Amino acid sequence: MSERRLEGTGVTPLSGVGTVIWYDQEVDLPEPPAPDEVDPDAEHDRFETALDAAREELQAERDRTAEEVGEDEAAIFDAHLQFLDDPQITGAVEDAIDEGLPAEHAVREGFEGAIEQMEAAGGRMAERADDLRDIRDRLLRIVTDSERLDLSELPEGTVLLAEMLTPSDTAQLDPERVAGFATAKGGRTSHAAIFARSIGIPAVVGVGEQLLEIEADAEIVVDGEAGEVVVDPDEATRERAAESRDVEIRTERVATADGEPVEVAANIGTAAELEGAVAQGADAVGLFRTEFLFLDRATPPDEDEQLETYVEALDAFPEGRVVVRTLDIGGDKPIPYVDAEEEENPFLGTRGIRRSLGPDAELFRTQLRALLRAGAEGDGELAVMFPMVATVKEVDRSLAVIEDVRAELDEDGLAYEMPELGVMVETPAAVFMGEQLAERLDFFSIGTNDLTQYVMAASRQNEAVAHLHNPRDPAVLRAIDRAVDAAHAGDAWIGMCGEMAGDPELTELLVGLGLDELSMSAVTIPDVKANVVEIDTAEAREFAEQALASETKAQVNERLEE
Repeated sequence: MSERRLEGTGVTPLSGVGTVIWYDQEVDLPEPPAPDEVDPDAEHDRFETALDAAREELQAERDRTAEEVGEDEAAIFDAHLQFLDDPQITGAVEDAIDEGLPAEHAVREGFEGAIEQMEAAGGRMAERADDLRDIRDRLLRIVTDSERLDLSELPEGTVLLAEMLTPSDTAQLDPERVAGFATAKGGRTSHAAIFARSIGIPAVVGVGEQLLEIEADAEIVVDGEAGEVVVDPDEATRERAAESRDVEIRTERVATADGEPVEVAANIGTAAELEGAVAQGADAVGLFRTEFLFLDRATPPDEDEQLETYVEALDAFPEGRVVVRTLDIGGDKPIPYVDAEEEENPFLGTRGIRRSLGPDAELFRTQLRALLRAGAEGDGELAVMFPMVATVKEVDRSLAVIEDVRAELDEDGLAYEMPELGVMVETPAAVFMGEQLAERLDFFSIGTNDLTQYVMAASRQNEAVAHLHNPRDPAVLRAIDRAVDAAHAGDAWIGMCGEMAGDPELTELLVGLGLDELSMSAVTIPDVKANVVEIDTAEAREFAEQALASETKAQVNERLEE
């Protein structure tokens, strides 16, 4: 039988081969009895008992995850515990019981509205709906006394397939036993994907309905680098997947073959990722996504909590730089405790620096206080950048807020140090106004995910226009080239922290375009460093000129293949 390849979204640049075990924890419920046959008091008791049992399970899983994976990953279960006490959710279940439903049917109905609301929000909030399903299914299993498959004891060489995996499912997986997993649904920012990267399991998500056609006990390959699931792989495919990832970890900084230095940094979202970044040879942190400090919690982190986190990051890179992005919410990153009106098109609405200079001004000031104080306490070099900048006025207003914060810290008698200041280049406006922005700033960092979205007018979330959302398009490359020229003309350095920076196939092109720094997921750092040292800068520049002269994405890809 010839091999069959299914495409999805790769989560980790790792491959595994093994035997399929299907995972389906959905509880089938019979039709509910008539309301007059239900004792509401007894059903309320059953629901309360299930809530107590769920809390005990979640606390145990939280403690185990904190010990085996990391404290930040364990915080996911804190959010789950908070959901169990959310009166909007528990109240909906209790109302359903009062209307005559048994506890299990009331749980299914009571969670439905909250899940639909999160999915309707789209983006990252839609992926958080998986957390609610996780809690719902846990309560259904407990209240119906159903058995739970122990995912920590799967046979060695298992490839786990599921329609989707919840955080508590993924947290149980043993990388010594599980060769990989694939899901029909899910995205790179789902908690299942985050756990896969943290524990080093090959994973492909979002494969679609075709994944459901694979039979149990089939042999498959999960290729997390190519984003493929290979059914009935041939011998050569199996051997490639089974080979260990043989890549040299370079802890020293690298330069091109002719001596041009290129900083290779890591993108991180939590302090727990620092150790992995150092282990993979990162020179620095090129993007610290601070919004992860604010997500999945009932209240924002205070100044001292933020200070501790930023100092930890600076101490992890005593000889390097840590670029911290100020709070970037809105669009696909709403926060429950922030009062934000629903917008018709949130990606073109109030997000990033627009919120920081508007409704989230106090959060912004608190974060800047913590950052400036961290610059004085931490060992490494701090840099701070503002997201989603479109105008010079936004930069001027942000600089004015920093001056106010400095005055406050002086009055409070607190030590601080001014960091390098920069912006994310994510909008065409920032590209066109690059010369003026560079006069005011120390650096730029190109966020290619959003820049591509706005240059191509193609949503990152819309599969119908996915063919347009590609940073290899000549229009995007020309925007990058213009941003590089503007930065260097203003004596500012320029890096890239979008997904494009971590694609080893594009390293020569990006060096040729003149980028000073490339920042990426830690697992791709060794590959990019290995490519940098082989590059001749003059040849890379010539190659970049050819790519910029291309008229179509296909022509760019042809030159890359050559």
